[in-house]
This record gives sequence, C-alpha cells and structure tokens, in this order.
Amino acid sequence: MCRKVIFYRTKDGKCPVEDFLDSLQPKEAQKVLWVLRLIEELDKVPSQYFKKLTDTEEIWECRITIKSNAYRVFSFFLEGDTVVLTHGYSKKSQKTDKKQIKKAETYRKDFLSRKRRPL
Repeated sequence: MCRKVIFYRTKDGKCPVEDFLDSLQPKEAQKVLWVLRLIEELDKVPSQYFKKLTDTEEIWECRITIKSNAYRVFSFFLEGDTVVLTHGYSKKSQKTDKKQIKKAETYRKDFLSRKRRPL
C-alpha cells in the first residue's frame, strides 16, 4: 500500500465523505471507492483521477466520472503518505466550485488544529 486514506470528521463527529457516499447510487459509490483504492495502491495516480488544485492551501481533488456525471472528493495530505478526505459533491459545471474548495480548506484547518491538541 502506497498511501493510507482516512475520512475527516467534524468536531461533533459528522463525516461529510460518508454522507456523500451514502447519497450516491450503488454503482456510483462503487466507482468512487475504486478511485480511492487507486489512490491507496498506486505510486503514481493518473491526474485524470487525482490532482492537486492550483491556488489552494494544499487541497487535492479525486476526480470521478460516470457517464455524463462528474463527482469530486476533496482531500489533503497528512504526514506524507496519509490522505485525508474532506467531502465530496456532484460537479455541475466545467469549473470546480470555489465554495467547495473553501469548504475543503476550512475542514483542513479544523483537522490540523484539532490534531495538534489532545482530543
């Protein structure tokens, strides 16, 4: 295994990635999980599936396309080989929604601030 993938949880225990996965149809969820396995197992994941977003605070995007539907799961790296998934959404336009990027950055800051303090 090249990387470890974990899910971000809010201070009150909610898991936005689980909520996103639960909202998907079974075949959609299966494809998302397949892409997440690629991220765990491949040394070099093709940018078609995983890439760093420019002009962000270290936010990465998992990219999933199923027929004409596009889904995105945001993440960041922790201690080199751990990927923390923050949340996902169904992409409606060509551009990545800036509100979703801001949400990922907020979740990252929250995670890192709570990681430094004992829970």
